[in-house]
This record gives sequence, C-alpha cells and structure tokens, in this order.
Amino acid sequence: MKPPYQITPEILKLVSSVSEKLGQINAKFLDKPSPKLRKENRIKTIHSSLSIEGNTLTEAQITALIENKRIIGPEKDVNEVINAISVYQQLASFDPTSSTSFLKAHELLMKGLVSENGKYRKKGVGIMAGDQIAHMAPPAENVPHLMKELFHYLKESNEIALIKSCVFHYEMEFIHPFIDGNGRMGRLWQTLILMKEFSVFEFIPFENMIHQTQRAYYHALSQSDKSGNSTPFIAYMLKVLDDSLHHMLDFKSRILTTTDRLSYFSERNPTEFSRKDYMQVFKEISSATASRDLKKGVEMGLFAKEGDKTKTIYRMIKAL
Repeated sequence: MKPPYQITPEILKLVSSVSEKLGQINAKFLDKPSPKLRKENRIKTIHSSLSIEGNTLTEAQITALIENKRIIGPEKDVNEVINAISVYQQLASFDPTSSTSFLKAHELLMKGLVSENGKYRKKGVGIMAGDQIAHMAPPAENVPHLMKELFHYLKESNEIALIKSCVFHYEMEFIHPFIDGNGRMGRLWQTLILMKEFSVFEFIPFENMIHQTQRAYYHALSQSDKSGNSTPFIAYMLKVLDDSLHHMLDFKSRILTTTDRLSYFSERNPTEFSRKDYMQVFKEISSATASRDLKKGVEMGLFAKEGDKTKTIYRMIKAL
C-alpha cells in the first residue's frame, strides 16, 4: 500500500529547484568532489547526525578518530562515532531496497550501544516531548509487516527518488522500528536512497542543514503525524536538500584548477586516452591548457606518456 502524501505546488517547485541544482553540479564537474572535500563533508555528516542525538564530540575529535588517533571523550559518544565511521565507509555496499541491508546497517551503527542492534523492537515505544508523549509508535507486532510494506513501496513505486527518499525517512520514523537509533537510521537511509540515483549525495552533508534547523525538523515530523501523511515532511526535507545543494554551488565563479580536473578525470578510470579524450570531458579548456594538465598528471605519477605529438597516448597508473 502506498504511504499517504500529496504532491503540492510547493513540493513541485522544490523538486524543480533541486533538479536544476543537480544539473549545475554535473555541469561544473562537482559530482565527485576532491578527496579532501569528501573527507570534510563526511566528518560534517557524522558530526551533525550524531549531534542531533546528543553526541558531544567535536568535528576535530571525529577527524582524529577517522585518522585512528586516540581522544578523550565519553565512551558512549566515542563508540557512536566509531560505529558511524564504519557504516559510512561501506555505505555504497548497502542496498537501499533491502530490509536485510537495513538491519545490517543498524547492527553496525548501534554495535555495543544497544543489545537489540540489527533487530526490530519487541516492545511498544512512545516518543516523549518533555513530560508528554509526542508520538506513540505502532505496536511492536506490526513493525515487520509495516517495514516490509515500506520497502515494497521503495522498490516498486515509480515515484522519483527525491520524493521516495523523503517518504521513507518519515514513514520509518513513524514506525520507529528500533528501540534506539531510529533518527540516525532515517537520515542514513535517505542518503543511501539518494546516492544510488545521484552519486553526489554521498558527499553532501545535508544532515548539517537538519542540525541547523533541528526545531523545524521535529516540527515537520510532528505536522506529518497530525495530518496523517508525509506531505509536510517531504516539503521540509526537499528544502533541506535544496539548501544543501545551493551551499555546494555557492562558489559559482570558482574556476576549476588543474588538480581539480585531474582528480575528476582520473576517477573516471580510463585505461588509455589521448589529449582529445581529455578535452571531450573538459570542453571549455584550450588545447594548451589540456597539455599543461596532462604534463602535470605525468609528473604526479597519475599516468604514463607514450608516443609523441599527435600520436601521444596516456595510460592510467592511479587515481588522484
């Protein structure tokens, strides 16, 4: 059964805006950011998603843990970060339409934090707001069936990924399938759904925008609960995605450097190519600029040069 929601004019406008920005990102060769930017964004993602849940570690401390350095901090917070690092490092290996992958991700994310990691809850839960119950989750015995239906929607619906990712995020939070870790799993799985359709979402820390608008995040969840459909939450999350993409594009005048181009090109993993092939990717550069780029690539040990003049061929050695 399809989860209830409506496609409003606001949602259509946001989908159009997000789609336009995704096109700009591809046109500017930003769909595969530099390794340094990827690392920085991954740190922001982990920091923001866990901060929403009360984790106290700083971005500097998370960086240290990624680099296998020792830090001083609450044991629970350190374990949360170590688990999140592990999960995000292997995110691409999970199947967003598989409940088995979903449970495996929860098992890794909550390892050593709850005894029921990787398992749906066996008892009822209520979400508290102060001393009042803000949301009473469905009975535990209904969880497996509800999650099965949700994954069926995710796999079989012809709805666009932007919408499906938001619907899954809200519906999963409503079902509240785990004793703990539901919030971080909702955000993690939305990232996975999106990145399978648009690779750039692996490197966009939209959790940072949720962290900055945390009150609006919980308000959107509450409004969807009250209205009985995910429409308010879809509108909120699309705005978050739109703002996150805008932030990434917020250097429109930025000119790609030689290193930027080489990094992007090397990740395409061509085994053999010519200067002409290189210029087919970067159509705006001159032949002289392409020659300088390729010369630097040889000097950096990215590829080897064979032949001379018009017969020159480059063979890939490693990615930048």
